[in-house]
Amino acid sequence: MIPGLSQRRRFSDLSEQEVLALAISSEEDDARIYRSYAEQLRADYPDSARIFEDMAREEDGHRQRLIEKHRERFGDVIPLIRREHVSGYYARRPVWLVQNLGIERIREEAEMMERDAHHFYLKAAQKTQDAATRKMLGDLAAAEAGHSASAERLTERHLDDDSKEAEERTAHRQFVLTWVQPGLAGLMDGSVSTLAPIFATAFATQDTWTTFLVGLAASVGAGISMGFTEAASDDGEISGRGSPVKRGIASGVMTTLGGLGHALPYLIPHFWTATIIAMIVVFVELWAIAWIQKKYMETPFFRAAFQVVLGGALVFGAGVLIGSA
Repeated sequence: MIPGLSQRRRFSDLSEQEVLALAISSEEDDARIYRSYAEQLRADYPDSARIFEDMAREEDGHRQRLIEKHRERFGDVIPLIRREHVSGYYARRPVWLVQNLGIERIREEAEMMERDAHHFYLKAAQKTQDAATRKMLGDLAAAEAGHSASAERLTERHLDDDSKEAEERTAHRQFVLTWVQPGLAGLMDGSVSTLAPIFATAFATQDTWTTFLVGLAASVGAGISMGFTEAASDDGEISGRGSPVKRGIASGVMTTLGGLGHALPYLIPHFWTATIIAMIVVFVELWAIAWIQKKYMETPFFRAAFQVVLGGALVFGAGVLIGSA
């Protein structure tokens, strides 16, 4: 380590006792992370919560065996060394960065935790020349590989077909509430509400560049407005609709895209070519909205199409009439 550049130790500079102490602290941290996941999932996914509780107990068992080994070889005093003290050691994502993610993402994070630990210990064991250290690191790698197999066994134990189906329904519902509903509302607002100003400007000026600038301003402005409105309207704590930031992003981005869809054709300098393409884009947007409503909101397709197309046609007609006048 070069003084003044880093306060982190290189793994190759650690003694066998420090490597064992690092393994102990890592197992303790992983157990706490699994318990945090279990607490987060308990209300909506009780079966998966039990899986993470059992995984935490297994981590406790590994930690206890490591402590006994340390006591046997080095005594009762365990050096204080953690992941953040070692350069190049695998890191764990803070729990608060994962707490708003879906259950599948949390499961993937847990699998990655075990995989990272296994690969790290395995590579470290391959590099060392000391027989005792190599055996110790190999044992740790085997233990981490065993964790992954244990996770699969625990999943089979706690998650039967009915439990998996119930959790999939809950996850789908959360996805719809957090992403689909606000995104769909944004797409409808962006696609429909910008029709009047864009086509009014187009037919009033017959200037494609001016029409594009109006469409761009209307789309971006509507996106910002819808995004902030969605994020501020509900914090998701009582309604269960999820993170307001995610909902705001979904609503704002889709609103902007909905307006830009029929504004971008006016980058074409020929007025009627741009206008015809913009009309085709509007038609595609409105039918896409109807399809999303049918797929995720279980709205009958023809009813959704009638409502969306009729509303879009009225706004489009208003814009053309105003612009032509």
